[in-house]
Amino acid sequence: MIRVIIADDIQILRQGLAAILSRDSELFIAGLAADGKEAWELCRREMPDVVLMDMRMPEYDGSWGIARIKEDFPEIKILVLTTFDDTETVEAAVSSGADGYILKEMEDERIIQSIKAVRAGIRVFGDSVFEEMRRQLTAAFQPAKVAEKMKLTGRERELMRCVAQGMDNKEIAAELFLAEGTVRNNISRLLEKLKLKDRTQLAVFTVKNRLD
Repeated sequence: MIRVIIADDIQILRQGLAAILSRDSELFIAGLAADGKEAWELCRREMPDVVLMDMRMPEYDGSWGIARIKEDFPEIKILVLTTFDDTETVEAAVSSGADGYILKEMEDERIIQSIKAVRAGIRVFGDSVFEEMRRQLTAAFQPAKVAEKMKLTGRERELMRCVAQGMDNKEIAAELFLAEGTVRNNISRLLEKLKLKDRTQLAVFTVKNRLD
């Protein structure tokens, strides 16, 4: 039996969810909460397996509830069930410690399966939420983003490109019209800046982040 607490500020919604979930013989509704604080207080008394948490609630919102529950009861799984899939709300939930994030528009059976999956240790994200997270992750590793994050200069990127192509210091010096000693010193400083051990790691870093 999976013990579930439902936290939603709209009474008819949390009662409706309770009625729907109760149809499944594997789920037991351990309590209903109107905000994050009530959800946390219920967790102290009932020790549920899963908390179904809305995000936007007055005073003590979902982020507050998730963070506090995870701090005091890290074994309790928290599945966000909300109407909003904007970046700010998703980031707030994930950074607070949510184990999953789905939308209220999801079919009843999929909500039930998501609760069971989260209880089993599987992180669950709705399709639109997952696509947004993947888009952000892809954007974060675009060459320009990586270069900006690492504060790489144009000259440093040229050095990295040459190293990735297997050039030695003499060849790089000729390619970039620099003194060989300058190339050696610049690469040493670059390795220190990126916290890499040698030219091989520098080459791998360059190719992996598409800076070549």
